[in-house]
Amino acid sequence: MMDVGHAETAQNGLNIAKTKGSSRIVSLLDNGSFHEIDGLATSHGGYAEVVAGYGRVDGCPVCVFSQNSDISGGAMSKAQASKIKKIYQLAVKTGIPVVGIFDSAGGRLDEAGDILDAYGEILLQANNLSGVVPQISLVMGPCTGTSAMIAAGADVVVMSDKGELTIATNGEGGSAKEAAAMGLCHIAAEDEAQAIDAVRRLLPMLPSNNVSSPMLCEAAAPSESLLSGENNPEKIISALCDGGEFLELSKNFGVSAVTGFVRFDGMTAGITAFSGVIDSDSCSKAARFLRFCDSFSIPVLTLVDAEKFESLREASKLSSAYSEATTAKITVVTGLAYGPVYIAVAGRGANSDLTMAWPDACVSAVAPETGAIFLWNDRLAGSEHPVEDRKKLIEEYKKTEASAQKAAQAGMIEAVVAPEKTREEILAGLDMLSGKRVSTLPKKHANIQL
Repeated sequence: MMDVGHAETAQNGLNIAKTKGSSRIVSLLDNGSFHEIDGLATSHGGYAEVVAGYGRVDGCPVCVFSQNSDISGGAMSKAQASKIKKIYQLAVKTGIPVVGIFDSAGGRLDEAGDILDAYGEILLQANNLSGVVPQISLVMGPCTGTSAMIAAGADVVVMSDKGELTIATNGEGGSAKEAAAMGLCHIAAEDEAQAIDAVRRLLPMLPSNNVSSPMLCEAAAPSESLLSGENNPEKIISALCDGGEFLELSKNFGVSAVTGFVRFDGMTAGITAFSGVIDSDSCSKAARFLRFCDSFSIPVLTLVDAEKFESLREASKLSSAYSEATTAKITVVTGLAYGPVYIAVAGRGANSDLTMAWPDACVSAVAPETGAIFLWNDRLAGSEHPVEDRKKLIEEYKKTEASAQKAAQAGMIEAVVAPEKTREEILAGLDMLSGKRVSTLPKKHANIQL
């Protein structure tokens, strides 16, 4: 049913006045693909404060609702909640993603207890749908209090420069910049158009639901070559994936882990690249991203050049996420992988399907500084230059006991590959793992550190 008070569609040929809620949907969806549901639903004598329906993004089906701040500030009401609830129910029946566009002044206080039930129903629907279909929140204006809890629970949160996402009902601390710094916002856009474009880029990279596969695209060669000695995560990713196209998530949160989506030979994959000391935020960021990919069986490539963790609790969280994930997992050690880092994200403890290393990589049970002194401390006895000789011992340990070749001989990694051959090996591994099937122990879920 089309609501002539709300939407403008190409297919009916009518000249219909736009509202903010409908125009955002029209900008998001493919031209002429929007079909509104409950368009004539009323609230307090006027139209309900949300536009809802379904359509397509780059050919991919999607359910969508858009809070309409032109009507009573988009305030939540029983009628609005009923429309949004129908969208979630439609997504369950059809197995297609949900995009929620948030822009609301709050709730209608004159509906008293009905508002609590309304928010509760939506929150329940969203939580139950998590892991079944992808959910994306597009925060275009105020999104505070309970609405913020609903929006923040989505798989990916995209915010425009006018967006506010905070539990504080006065909007304090909820700017896109602040939300990104806290890890709540995955993509902070400069304006509405850029935010909508980000969602349009993201949706075709995701499967419609947890039993389908992402849409295959035409394969493309990387945009640049990969040379030995280069260990900048962004440059490595660009040199490995199709066309160098990388959709990064949470860029300004947990900066020792880079996460996002790429394509390999036209197929979507998630990438996590660790570097340096893996801090607490980076562990949380990587763990949540991995669980998102695992929910929808998106294969994950992990690049490792990290020496240690900052926090035991967060390291345990990350380790749990890796070991529990059953999606295809390939790891490439491009630099350092010591002790707990190797175990948690690269080796058997991470349940990695295929682990490779570059020739100059350093894989060790302990940091070389510790291992060299533990094994060869007697060689420093009577040294006239103990500091310099200690450094030489450490370098020798790296090249012998902690070398990639030594790790391969011990079965810690499956192959030593040259940087320029890495993409070829990744493609072969992904092809081999495309039919991966894993049966897990019967249980509700693991008790992951949070």
